[in-house]
Amino acid sequence: MSTDTDILIAGGGLTGTALALALARAGRHVTLIDPAPVAARAADGFDGRSYALALASVRMLRALGLGETIADHGQPMLEIRISDGRANGGPSPLWLEFHHAEIEEGPMGHMVEDRHLRRALLEAVAAEPRIDHRAGEAVTDHVAGPASVTVTLSSGARVSGRLLAACDGVRSPTARRAGIRRTGWRYGQTALVCALAHEKPHHGVAHQFFMPEGPLAILPLPGDRCSIVWTERDARATAIDALDDAGYLAALRPRFGDFLGEITLAGTRYTYPLELSLAQSFTDDRLALVGDAAHRVHPIAGQGLNAGLRDVAALAEVIGTAATRGEDLGAADVLDRYARWRRFDTAALAAATDGVNRLFSNDNPVVRLGRDLGLGAVAHLPRLRRGFIREAAGLTGALPELMRG
Repeated sequence: MSTDTDILIAGGGLTGTALALALARAGRHVTLIDPAPVAARAADGFDGRSYALALASVRMLRALGLGETIADHGQPMLEIRISDGRANGGPSPLWLEFHHAEIEEGPMGHMVEDRHLRRALLEAVAAEPRIDHRAGEAVTDHVAGPASVTVTLSSGARVSGRLLAACDGVRSPTARRAGIRRTGWRYGQTALVCALAHEKPHHGVAHQFFMPEGPLAILPLPGDRCSIVWTERDARATAIDALDDAGYLAALRPRFGDFLGEITLAGTRYTYPLELSLAQSFTDDRLALVGDAAHRVHPIAGQGLNAGLRDVAALAEVIGTAATRGEDLGAADVLDRYARWRRFDTAALAAATDGVNRLFSNDNPVVRLGRDLGLGAVAHLPRLRRGFIREAAGLTGALPELMRG
């Protein structure tokens, strides 16, 4: 049976565009369907969003032709410092530091602003002749048959392919139409996200400061700027978000401290509720879920986008192998390889982030003493510390080829 394209992709965010590029560079014809217009996606305004790209993700983006973006707009993360404490009280004297020189591969990762990464991916998509980018169109229905899957667009047009990849977010309409249920829960926490300009240099050091209400991540950006992911209980976060900029900074300063000197807001602020959400199945008839459509985890380790890019690399490799063997790209046994590959890794990440958040987001004195002693112990065990560094860099587990450099 003839089809219009090899792979259909619903959703044109970071994972959707990265998947389209990975598949097209491997010789597949791709139709990328995105409800958002290109102009909206490519807007240059800085909204505060940035990503901690693990080394494995950086390797993948370089392989897809985005090395110049990483070089021009990325900030290498040279150290990660982890501490426990309270607002106004400062960190515990027992803390943990990871230094990039402890592994041979280089910096553990790079911080890149959303606007630069998004625009670079869109430009690469536009330059790729194997990608048909249908922006401003939404998938309103899909029907899987024995040899193809057909999607209906908001314009009324229909397009068929061998496989549909859902990259349409944690509330994925595609997964919902397929009847795929989700497991998870809300944490009763909200992330307040912004970027700051500061007086003193950050020297490429990322900080994770655990407080009873939730963690504060201070992540270095190019220049004397940093990205903030500040977790608070829902009610407190709502109250802080309602403050003007001066009040917002006044609430942040006791938690942030003065180690970077004076701070000012750079860009806009936004919030999002924190949750754990896992699709009960990553695949269905001629359907694969990718990124947030398959999983969303607590941002405590900054691994959300990295996990989505691992999905992209794994699915691209599975499809590439199937094509080489002459197999049907959307067949159940092909998709099962992708699901098996990603299910365990995702479940382990979800369990780890959930466990760390529960361990550190409380003020029980016995638990506090135990975790502080644990941080201090790891700090004096080089082999264990090196293992954590490699985990943070995304270098462990069964890495897809795109992430192996």
